[in-house]
Amino acid sequence: MGFSSKPFSLFLHSLIFLTNLELIPLAKSVSNTDLVYKGCAKQAFSDPTGVYSQTLSALFNSLVSQSSKARYFNTTSGTGQTTISGLFQCRGDLNNAECYNCVNKLPQMANSLCGKTVAARVQLLGCYLLYEVSGFAQISGYEMLYKTCGSTNVAGVGFQERRDTAFTVLENGVVSGHGFYTTSYQDVYMLAQCEGDLGDSDCEDCVKSAVQRAQVECGSSISGQVYLHKCFISYNYYPNGVPRRSSSSSSSSSSSSSGTGGNTGKTVAIILGGAAGVGFLVICLLFTRNLMKKDDDI
Repeated sequence: MGFSSKPFSLFLHSLIFLTNLELIPLAKSVSNTDLVYKGCAKQAFSDPTGVYSQTLSALFNSLVSQSSKARYFNTTSGTGQTTISGLFQCRGDLNNAECYNCVNKLPQMANSLCGKTVAARVQLLGCYLLYEVSGFAQISGYEMLYKTCGSTNVAGVGFQERRDTAFTVLENGVVSGHGFYTTSYQDVYMLAQCEGDLGDSDCEDCVKSAVQRAQVECGSSISGQVYLHKCFISYNYYPNGVPRRSSSSSSSSSSSSSGTGGNTGKTVAIILGGAAGVGFLVICLLFTRNLMKKDDDI
């Protein structure tokens, strides 16, 4: 099934994201508001009267206000040629307060990273925002916006087979999870999320395309992320299991993740970091959050 026409066709093929990316700096702590990448249109809008700036500001205000109520929202602001379409989405395991705190950072970041461009997308660890001025053409939902593969390759046989089995579980699970799913299989931890306006069938197709990209692009790499226009996947391999480590996170949230076999409670090891070290820290953060939730339920 193909993607239905939507107003959020951010960028033409000539807008190459890989020339406009910011990678997350390796740090001692990880926050949902850490930058993963940015994509900025090279064309700035002409705004002698300030109408575009006012319209964009109104759009940002609408998106931020909705982020305390929902994990996904799309809307438009302005009229005619000054119409600007936009949306935000938060990671599926964030609660309303965490979603708001993440999205609230995005307007200022979009302005500082991209300036007054006719289209922009800013992806953080916990959420992303995109907008475009009226008139941009559609791109495929399968268009790859960003990818990264860990620098360490797994030696020996069996890893790729293990990872590919986990990928199959992920492809099926994202359908039952209605667009968000985390899982683990023999120490391979995975996450997939689709844009909130995708139906289950389109989401499955998008995730399958992202999986194929990861298999080709990352090979035997120990970790990888692939962001397509309408979905993303992430995986990380920990042969000794996810290390238990203290986290600065002060809250826990319910997760829509699911698992395989008897390991359901351990499948929120979500990999979102752009480098192996960052992936490790995010795994620890979210794994600890899950342990905190378990303790609250006792």
